Order: sequence, then structure tokens, then C-alpha cells
Amino acid sequence: MKKIFLGVLVSSSVVLFAFHTLHSKNDSASSGRNRNFDAHNAIVYTTAENTNLRLSRTDSLSFADFGQPLETQPCVFVDPSQTFQEYVGIGGALTDASAETFAKLPKAKQDEILQNYFDPQKGIGYTLARTNIHSCDFSSDTYTYIAENDADLKSFSIDHDRKYRLPFIKKAIAAAGGRLTLYVSPWSPPAFMKDNHDMLHGGKLLPAFYQSWANYYIKFIDAYEKEGIPIWGLSVQNEPMAKQTWESCNYSADEERDFIKKYLRKKCIAVDHHRNPGHVDPVGLTDGFGKKLTTANDKCFFTVSLPGTINSFIET
Repeated sequence: MKKIFLGVLVSSSVVLFAFHTLHSKNDSASSGRNRNFDAHNAIVYTTAENTNLRLSRTDSLSFADFGQPLETQPCVFVDPSQTFQEYVGIGGALTDASAETFAKLPKAKQDEILQNYFDPQKGIGYTLARTNIHSCDFSSDTYTYIAENDADLKSFSIDHDRKYRLPFIKKAIAAAGGRLTLYVSPWSPPAFMKDNHDMLHGGKLLPAFYQSWANYYIKFIDAYEKEGIPIWGLSVQNEPMAKQTWESCNYSADEERDFIKKYLRKKCIAVDHHRNPGHVDPVGLTDGFGKKLTTANDKCFFTVSLPGTINSFIET
């Protein structure tokens, strides 16, 4: 018996097929390709633009033998005996904007949101989340955790996050049953560390501040973990190829690789970009002596992203 969840993106509509239980007449991996399945009904939920459909139940279907399709008949082929890459989890972003909006809601609505998103029994059970290292495009102001020109990070403090974001993340973790895989990403280094002297509008991290910026990540992770918020990993940069009107910073593939290799030996995600598979070659991550680079947690992750999809995480 196999359980399958299938989602199909169609233009501006999203059609989700609920879990189908397929009973195979011969459910072994060696049963070959020509297998017959008796299928229970599948429930169809639809979200569509310019309609009132929002995960609305719209149909009930049954699987049956279809035979050879014509080229004009789009098909999705599912073979339960073939499995591929495992995914880390499904979730959302816990940003300043979401935290501030959440704080303005009545407690009953807060509880409803937490249950609907994070409760594994009563909600959809998010298991993965990301939050930003200082400000991003989903922040109500531009800020960092240090004083201007403090390359030694002596003034580092996450006090800015104590009012909204830290309480929000802690509540999300609690609603998820006490465990939520959380990774972190920066949108831009402080302005004085960049060649354009601006946290906005792209620009590049100046080589003189590579180590200081790497230390900044570590201080952030340590500070959050002291607050009881475990950090599973990080990405070097949000959208490293994008020059935006908001917080942004640009890296080439080689620059990200070398930054990780020489300055940031932590569990990390390279190429946190939405449309660029294969940006960094993991083979290049060695210690300079031919040994594959390992980290404090002995893992490094790379993203392979496709338009309109959530990032995939590949353990190397």
C-alpha cells in the first residue's frame, strides 16, 4: 500500500489532490512496470486567481487504467516503487513583517494562525522555517545588529528582535510541538562593508570584511540559540544574483564558494536563489588539500531551485 500526495500547478490555479491510498495487486519493487492498481477516490482542492476558490473542495476523482495517452493529453506518471531525493521539510518565512502583523492580532486569532500553520494534528504541520539576519524587504525599517563601522562586532546585539520576532518564532516552535527546522539568511551586509556603501541596490561585500561578515553570522546564530531558538543552517545570501531596491548583495558562484570555504565553516546553503540551479559546484568546496570541506556539523547544503517551486535541499 502506498500513499501519494500530488500537487499540480496550472497557470494561475493550483490544484491539489489529497492523499490517495493505492492498493497494488503486486506491491513489490520487483513487480515490473505493468502493474494494476485499485484506487480509492481522490479529493480535489483548488486555489484559483480571480475566484473565491481557496483550497476549496471542487471534485472527487478515481484512478483507473488509462492506456496509452495521445500527445495532446498531458499526463503525470507516478511510480510508487521509485523514490528519489528526500526533502527537509515544508514551511514558511518568519520575517519582521509577519511577526509585527502577528503581534497586532487578538490572542484568539494568534492561536488560530499558529494552530493552522504549525500544529501537526490540527493544522498543516509546517516543519521548516526561515528567518532573516537583520533587516530584509519584509522589515518595516532598515537596521543591523551593530553600530556603524564596528567591524570587530563589539556592539553586536539582537535587541531589535526582542519585541516582535523572537516571541513569534518561539510561539511557532511551541505550536510545532517544540521542534521546527529553522535556517537563517542575510539580505545584505551593513553598508560600510559593501563597495556601494548602501544596504540597498545590490553591491558587493568588500574582501576586507569577509571574515567580519562571517563572524556576524556566527554571532547571530549564537545569540538566537541562547534565546532557546536552535538554528539548523544558513544560506550565504538571499538571491545573490538580484540587484534590488531593497536590501540586497551580489555574489558570483566562485565568491560564494570561496566565502564558505575560507571564512564560514558552518552548515550552510549556497545559492539561495529562485531561478538558478547549479550555481555553485560542490566539488570545489575542499580544504585546499584535496579533502572535501566539512563543517562544524559535517554537512553542507546546496539549493536547486526551479521557477515557482520551493527550494530543494541536497545534502552533499
